[in-house]
Amino acid sequence: MAESTLAERVISRPEFIALIAALMALNSLAIDVMLPALPNIGASLGVASENERQLVIAAYMIGFGVAQLGFGPISDRFGRRLPLLVGVVIYVIAAFLVVPTQSFYMLLALRVLQGVGAAATRVVAMSAVRDRFSGRDMAQVMSLAFMVFMALPVVAPGIGQMILLIGSWQDIFLFMSGLATVIGVWAFFRMPETLKKEHQRPLSLASVTKGFTLVLTNRAAFFYGLCGALLFGGMFGYISSAQQIYVDIYHLGPYFPLVFAVMASVMMGSNFLNAKMVKGLGMRRISHTAVLLIIGFSGTMVVWSHFGLPPFPVFFCLLTAILFLYGLAPNNINALSMEPLGEVAGTASSVFGFMQTVGGALLGSFTGQSFDGTVTPVSLGYFVFGGLTLIGILIAEKGKLFGVGEQYKDTPVHVFSD
Repeated sequence: MAESTLAERVISRPEFIALIAALMALNSLAIDVMLPALPNIGASLGVASENERQLVIAAYMIGFGVAQLGFGPISDRFGRRLPLLVGVVIYVIAAFLVVPTQSFYMLLALRVLQGVGAAATRVVAMSAVRDRFSGRDMAQVMSLAFMVFMALPVVAPGIGQMILLIGSWQDIFLFMSGLATVIGVWAFFRMPETLKKEHQRPLSLASVTKGFTLVLTNRAAFFYGLCGALLFGGMFGYISSAQQIYVDIYHLGPYFPLVFAVMASVMMGSNFLNAKMVKGLGMRRISHTAVLLIIGFSGTMVVWSHFGLPPFPVFFCLLTAILFLYGLAPNNINALSMEPLGEVAGTASSVFGFMQTVGGALLGSFTGQSFDGTVTPVSLGYFVFGGLTLIGILIAEKGKLFGVGEQYKDTPVHVFSD
């Protein structure tokens, strides 16, 4: 079958959402399935420091974030399919090449390369959704895709633990490479080209510069994108230190993947709830309320941890509440950042992806590297980044919350119309 025929194939809304979620899940897979194996990797490659092992995650996130700056303009020029397929191939090869490596630094280099490949999936997923939807419809589709995407973190640490029981940590990378191959084949045969030819932008320095300028000078879009980075910083700080918190502090041992799965299930549920509510309540009311509550719950956790280690039931309940709210805030905030920039969706997705992944990873890594045997660093991370997110929202909305004013309606704004 010719490539043009494949690109023109009609895909149903449910399959489109499922495919977008699967592509996004490759990024989650590269992080979550690794968590139980970090001690094994450290022991095998001679890395004694627990905090240094976190670089296996941070290296991936840096490659993932930086490469998006390139894939955005490329996808605005050549469409969504080709960059996506190239990225999946890079991801598969990088994961496969980790298997024979005997050097921790070579492992980190390959993790950077794996992140480069995954960058295409993030850019294309966000761009393709914006190509086909806008406003509250876009937020609803993002929530549904994220709900399916969150199914992987529910089972990924458990899968990683099971692989370790019957094999080695290298087998986890074989699993990643194999699953990415399956999803890549699915995308090759079923992913349509969502960027119309008349909307393609030339890949010239002037055009790319103009695209980046449009993204960076749109106040609402830029500050909502920055808010997404701050929220991800809080989440990445938790992910980076989750294994140490549950195993070293609360001594859950093999039950760590189960607790991690419960947390991911909570986020799945809140994403489903958001998809149901966003049509009626709107992106701003939901996300602004969620951010305020994140600040409240994380502030409670900071105060409690200051006076001593919270009992596990208390920590579990507070963290569950925060992660539930994380199913309501980031997707709507990401949709609000993309909403005014539909005509440069690829470039916008790449800029915000860079901000959120590199910026969020660096901020979250600071939280992770601050791990001191208590839950204070992760609690402070959620609280501080939540507070900064609120400031970013106020700047984006000119000091107003919850969608006050005619200019704050959830309607598309075409940046080339001025």
